[in-house]
This record gives sequence, structure tokens and C-alpha cells, in this order.
Amino acid sequence: MRAKSLISTLDFTVEEQDDILSLAGRIAAAPGDYGHLMGGRIMASLFFEPSTRTRLSFETAMLRLGGQVIGFSESASSSAAKGESLSDTIRTIDKYADLIVIRHPKEGAARVAAENTSMPVINAGDGGREHPTQTLTDLMTIRQAKRRLDNLVIGCAGDLKFGRTIHSLARNIGRYKNVSFIFVSPEELRIPTFLRAHLDAEGIRYEETADMERSIGGMDVLYMTRVQRERFFNEQDYIRLKDVYILDTHKMRLAKPDLAVLHPLPRVNEIAYEIDRDPRALYFEQAGWGLYARMALIAKMLGGAV
Repeated sequence: MRAKSLISTLDFTVEEQDDILSLAGRIAAAPGDYGHLMGGRIMASLFFEPSTRTRLSFETAMLRLGGQVIGFSESASSSAAKGESLSDTIRTIDKYADLIVIRHPKEGAARVAAENTSMPVINAGDGGREHPTQTLTDLMTIRQAKRRLDNLVIGCAGDLKFGRTIHSLARNIGRYKNVSFIFVSPEELRIPTFLRAHLDAEGIRYEETADMERSIGGMDVLYMTRVQRERFFNEQDYIRLKDVYILDTHKMRLAKPDLAVLHPLPRVNEIAYEIDRDPRALYFEQAGWGLYARMALIAKMLGGAV
């Protein structure tokens, strides 16, 4: 593979990425065949902010591959609580493990980690900018649902300003042929300037709207996101915007019969619970596919060609 670490969603070529997704599919079909692949290897799981799915799926992935896991689930249980710098933490962990998986609230933290270790680093989310392994999960889910990653109209709704999953997905899947986007958000939560500049520079088609009901019928995939309380400095702004878009049965009646609804989870109330019974709702299947995508990523980064 070209990149030793996965820091940005664009660190792997499309061909390398497709290879990882193909391996993930093979692992999903026969997980027992890969149960001893990481025997004797140790993954350091360094989560400086709360996570359920990403942390547990990474740790489960390593254990399913026959490896071991060390680490912590919040900064308060690490020496960061005593004032230790991130670079010093990483230099210490470098002596203990074979792979680092890091989530951090500050943008750029994963790159700092990679610069202070000789082992591979996987960015499990840094600030509001990047979440490349969630993108692998999303791509695998879309590929399973639609049998392709090209010729798609991707709708993204909710918090598009701070939603790092949206930022990573749009930059990544935009590399495939004839992919376009419909971004649905209030004015205050529109896609950030850096993402708009990237899409414009790459000639990727997109439109921005505040009207979900009018646009949902043109989507092949709808990626819902929650309005993230932890990204707001003003509680009143959060309260005002948190219920702007709620996906319910009325909106789903306006959508294509084969629409694929994704969500990185956790859900708050942006998807009504009644939608869970709709076969187009794939967000819990999406969480499951994330395990196999992360197993494949670890296998490729530490095991080479599989």
C-alpha cells in the first residue's frame, strides 16, 4: 500500500481502497478464516474523546483477527489528564504496540501522532474535519446496498458544517465516476469552505438546499447526521437547530423505493424510530459492516497482501 498510515480519507488510492473493501467482503463471508492473522500483534486504542461504535469496532476487529488491544477510552484515564503532551504520549506508546488507532477532539492530532512514531497510525476521528475509517464503513455499506460506488446521487442532511463523516465521505466517493451530491442543511450548518473548494476544484457536481422534502426524491443514498451539541459554543444555537431535519414516514414516501438511508450513529432524534422498520434503513447494518472494514484495514496495514 502507498500510505503507511491512514490520516486523511484520500491517503489511499481508489484501487487500494477497493482492494480493502473487497477483502472486507471476503472476511464477512468467512470471518473464521482470518482469526489468527494478527497473532502476536498489539493495537494501541487511544481515544481522547467518547466513542462507542468506532472504539468497540476497532477493538473487536483486532481481537477477531487474533491480536491484542491496549489503551484507554477517555483522556481522563490517560496521562493527558496530568498535562502530558500528545507527542510524548505517542513516543511512549511507540515502545508497546504495533499499530495506533487514535481519536482526538483537535484537528490534526492524528497527523501529530504519525509524526512521532515509527508504527502505522489510523485516524479514528480528529475534530470536525476527518473520519476516514467511517468513510470505509460508509463505502462498504453503499457498495453492499447498491452494488456500485459510481453513478450515484448522494444526499447529505443535517450538520454539514461540523460533520466530519460528511467531509470525509464527500471527498472520497467523489473520486468515483458520475457521483454528485445534494447537501441539505440550514444556512448556519452548510458545508465548510474547505470542502466546497475541494468539490469545485475536482469538478464534482453538487447542490445546496434547505428543503429536504423537495430534494429527497432525487437521491440514491441519504446520509443523515445529528446536530452535534459538542461542536457548538452557544447552547441556544444548538437548541434552535437540533430539530431542523427529522426523517419520518412522510418524507420516506417521497423517496425512491431503493433509497439507502445511512447514519454514522449515534442517533438523537433526526431519524424517527418508525423508520427503523423500513428496509431502506441501513444504519445498524452499516455499523456491522464497519467491523469488517476495520478488520480488512488492520490486516492490510500490518499483514500486507491478504
